Amino acid sequence: MQRLFTGLLGSICLFTATTGLSSADALLERGRALMNGVAACGNCHMARDEQGKPIPERGLSGGMKFDDGPFVAYAANITPDRETGIGRWTDKQLFRAIREGIRPDGSLIGPPMPIELYRGMADADLKAIIAYLRAAPAVGNKVPKSEYKMKLPPNYGPPVGKVTAPARKDLVRYGAYLAGPLGHCLECHTPMENGRRDYADKSGAGGFVFKGPWGASVARNLTSHESGLKNWTDAEIARAIREGVSRDGSKLKPPMAFAFYRNIGDQDMKALIAFLRTLKPVPLGGK
Repeated sequence: MQRLFTGLLGSICLFTATTGLSSADALLERGRALMNGVAACGNCHMARDEQGKPIPERGLSGGMKFDDGPFVAYAANITPDRETGIGRWTDKQLFRAIREGIRPDGSLIGPPMPIELYRGMADADLKAIIAYLRAAPAVGNKVPKSEYKMKLPPNYGPPVGKVTAPARKDLVRYGAYLAGPLGHCLECHTPMENGRRDYADKSGAGGFVFKGPWGASVARNLTSHESGLKNWTDAEIARAIREGVSRDGSKLKPPMAFAFYRNIGDQDMKALIAFLRTLKPVPLGGK
């Protein structure tokens, strides 16, 4: 049933009607589908050992280290543990933290949390993710405080009002929603300009280097440029996203969340690819 629902992301009402689930159960299932699919929050927040391998029994208790030069950040514990996680946070506080990057104490959440993109996450989907987090096992894990050498902005913009997801039948717009606010694909695959992602001119051009236990990996160019996806078929793109296999048969490296993206349903994959096809051609890294 989870696989079925993954293929029907955005169809909570239909799912409820056809399965007899209550609205609360349907919300939780939507959250489960998002978290185990395109949102893939566990790709960063799942507890890992020193070799970077997931520790499933420790759940979303965080601790993953991001050493990026301008900052050393640690993924937060987002389990309902009351002492080291989000157990004392209200839904309203979680809503604000995820979508606006502001903790209950007023402090700002810094990179690599893609707050600029999360600001566009629909109310219904954010509520579903919070429902999933509430139902997850509480795991005690005190995560080190992140340190930033760079200057953080005072905020990520004005308070966000009501947000509704695009209609799923509008493939390009819904694909943009999946690749942006939900899956934050563009966060990793867009070069930076003056300390910020250049979504206006270099969206999806790749080139960013990620270092980790796997060594170093370079974000691929997702635009229709020769150095990007111009010559790729839809099937090759889907295989790369779900299985981590490039068109030449080589294995792609983390931090791509293949363990989660393999659950993306066919209709959502079709929307993602339709959107990627619209990205203007830009050389790898925007250079």
